[in-house]
Amino acid sequence: MKILEEFKKFAMQGSVIDLAVGIVIGGAFGKIVSSFVNDVLMPPIGLLLGGVNFTDLKFTLKHSAGQNLVTLNYGSFAQNVIDFSIIAFAIFMLVKGVNLLRKKEKEEPPAAPVPTNEEKLLAEIRDALKQKQL
Repeated sequence: MKILEEFKKFAMQGSVIDLAVGIVIGGAFGKIVSSFVNDVLMPPIGLLLGGVNFTDLKFTLKHSAGQNLVTLNYGSFAQNVIDFSIIAFAIFMLVKGVNLLRKKEKEEPPAAPVPTNEEKLLAEIRDALKQKQL
């Protein structure tokens, strides 16, 4: 039972829950980006290149009369590279924004320390000595 208790404690830590939420949101974001690339970005690019559908771009490695055709699907790979680039840039911008917010929090000046009784007494003595010199 001790292992289950330790696992429950581990699983309920904030960082593990944050990671799980990040994975779920990242998966959904990946689907959105894939749809954007496949349905919005690539069709106009394909049209500009003469009506090319990137998913149809492939290099045939083995011709066969049967159905054992071997192809190198570089069009799908290109779309996945574009997907990755967009996701990586979006995550970079998100991390950059979070770091900027954290930096601003750190830059706030700390409150001035309250002088101790000893420091107050020394300041009074200093002021009294200055007045005697005048």
